[in-house]
Amino acid sequence: MGVKRSLQSGGTLLGLLANILMILSTATNYWIRFPGGHSGLWQECIRGICSNMSCQTMQAVTGACMVLAAGSGIVGLVMGLRILCREGELRGQTTSAVFFLCGLLLLIVLTGYTVKNAWKNDVFFSWSYFSGWLALPFSFLAGFCFLLADMILQSTEAISGFPVCL
Repeated sequence: MGVKRSLQSGGTLLGLLANILMILSTATNYWIRFPGGHSGLWQECIRGICSNMSCQTMQAVTGACMVLAAGSGIVGLVMGLRILCREGELRGQTTSAVFFLCGLLLLIVLTGYTVKNAWKNDVFFSWSYFSGWLALPFSFLAGFCFLLADMILQSTEAISGFPVCL
């Protein structure tokens, strides 16, 4: 297996891990903990009774961007798998851009959520929130893997016509 193929496989694996963490983070209700309960993007649970969150603009934007990040991560993963299976003429630049978009959306969501909730007393961030932060570097690293693999592919195509005597 060459370097290009290893980078594509690594990028796909990192993308898969980022997607698992993003979906887990989006779907669970443990973004913050407070005395007597916990809440996520969609529900708030107080003393064991969970109810839907009231519609707040910041909360709605956070949830929508998180869903967009997870969706773009899934699209990037499918594109990465297609590159690995050599179906179609997909280039790594597009896959890389999709993973970078996913990371940017995650960064926006998590930074906004942190700023909104960091100043509250008796509120602690929990594991759903941290799994979102953990997905961030995996998404960016997946993008870099596909970008480097595409750069290797372009450089080998560029020098393939030159006679080389070693």
